[in-house]
Amino acid sequence: MPDDREPVIIDGVGDAPYSKGLMAQTLTATGLSPMLAHGMAAAIARELEAATDKTLTLGRLRAIAHETLGAEEGDEVIARFRQRQSLRRMEVPLVILIGGATGVGKSTLATEVAHRLGITRVASTDMIREVMRAFFAIDLMPAIHYSSFEAGEAIRFPLPRETDLSRAGFTEQTKAVAVGISSLIERAIAEAQNLIVEGVHLVPGFLDRSRWKDALVLEFVLAVRDKDLHRQHFAVRDWETGGIRPLRRYIEGLPHIRRIQKYILTQAAAAGVPVVDNVRLDDAVKDVMRTTLDAVGRHMHLDEADATG
Repeated sequence: MPDDREPVIIDGVGDAPYSKGLMAQTLTATGLSPMLAHGMAAAIARELEAATDKTLTLGRLRAIAHETLGAEEGDEVIARFRQRQSLRRMEVPLVILIGGATGVGKSTLATEVAHRLGITRVASTDMIREVMRAFFAIDLMPAIHYSSFEAGEAIRFPLPRETDLSRAGFTEQTKAVAVGISSLIERAIAEAQNLIVEGVHLVPGFLDRSRWKDALVLEFVLAVRDKDLHRQHFAVRDWETGGIRPLRRYIEGLPHIRRIQKYILTQAAAAGVPVVDNVRLDDAVKDVMRTTLDAVGRHMHLDEADATG
């Protein structure tokens, strides 16, 4: 049972002054919306200002959660909060992989999850592909010189007429980029650094996870199952980037992108990788956070059980 007298540490330094911003960031990791997290952080600040003892204990935090959110939601937040705190004590790095087809919101989700967990290393498989392009000429490795949904154009050998060139080119590109992804993850593990990697090339079944026993590796696939919503994602991205990524190219390539998504979902089902449907970003973030914190909690529980024999 948790000890309510246990002091709550927000930034890993026990004597540091209370920070509403850091507390709000930590509370969003429990699944709270930013508005509720900031409201609860402000309530904690008022409690500490009025108290003689400026130490925030788990019991005081639980009482404020009950008062602010209600008993049921408050207890859930405290449970998630303790799981979030466990991440600090984990002796192995946390690696989160977020795959999915082009335009489903992977980079946005990865950035939000990284912020809530306090992870500073976020990498994209597209950046890995760009680096590889600088070292391998198009004649030597043609697949990496095309976008994921246009990689079928890189096929230089005859295939049966019924072959899906979108899938064939994409799998060739994924196999090539997987080498760089593995090296990136192994470097993070060797340095004991938490890491989030996002990208279309994170296809379940293409990476040898047995090589990462010294880390807690969690894999997700993000999807947009509704075709019209998927198309809207490209329109929003075009507006947000000022047309850097031409909308017309992605709309014309949408049939290829949707076929690649179908293939990725098939791979996820075969590998038992959870699929998060990105209908609303807040819900997608909450799903990933809950699964991640549950996994951290289980990992810490097993470590503690091993330590006690």
